[in-house]
Amino acid sequence: MQLLIGNKNYSSWSMRPWVLMKQLGIPFEEVKLRFDFTPHSAFRKEVARFSPAGKVPVLLDDDFSVWDTMAIVEYLHDKFPGRGVWPEGMRERARARSLCAEMHAGFSALRTHCPMNIEAALPDAGARVWAEQPAVRDDVMRIETAWLDALNDSGGPFLFGGFGAADAMYAPVCTRLRTYQLPMTPHTRDYVDRVLQSPAVKAWVADALEERDFLDFDEPYRTHR
Repeated sequence: MQLLIGNKNYSSWSMRPWVLMKQLGIPFEEVKLRFDFTPHSAFRKEVARFSPAGKVPVLLDDDFSVWDTMAIVEYLHDKFPGRGVWPEGMRERARARSLCAEMHAGFSALRTHCPMNIEAALPDAGARVWAEQPAVRDDVMRIETAWLDALNDSGGPFLFGGFGAADAMYAPVCTRLRTYQLPMTPHTRDYVDRVLQSPAVKAWVADALEERDFLDFDEPYRTHR
């Protein structure tokens, strides 16, 4: 299989299936495409070959393509049963899917005002956002509550025991909380640290730090590195 992704420093949606597959030992070849959303760019042309949505990530399995992160997660669950994509219990799977769907469709304030930027340190921007954007505070509060409930029910160390789809879906949030140094409870900070120290997430972060590719359209708070 191949996984088409964008820049590792910025592409939160690419990060999710990549770290899930790496952490669970699902073999794949990475195909990284540099973000360029100008008309007729090489990025647009290449992605359009495999995805009518024109976005990454895209999972390629022989001549079959799967686009959208949630669809990729479900495909991996079906193709690799028992690998740990979703929890084993029916109710736990339903809860994990609920949290992933909530991430997939929600938290727009956090995404808008704190875009993923792994190599940056933006505490001043984070402090302004936290002070001026109540919707961001609400998003973080909801995320913290969801994480704590899942960890309490499962016993940890990850949301549903072992590292799975739910942790992969929220891994970019962990990087955002660190980049912008948003306030966190001790329980949240402990979970963020565990996610960021997991082997697959560490590998993604290391690759992101090596990119050194400043894309101004993904940089609302900086004009240069």
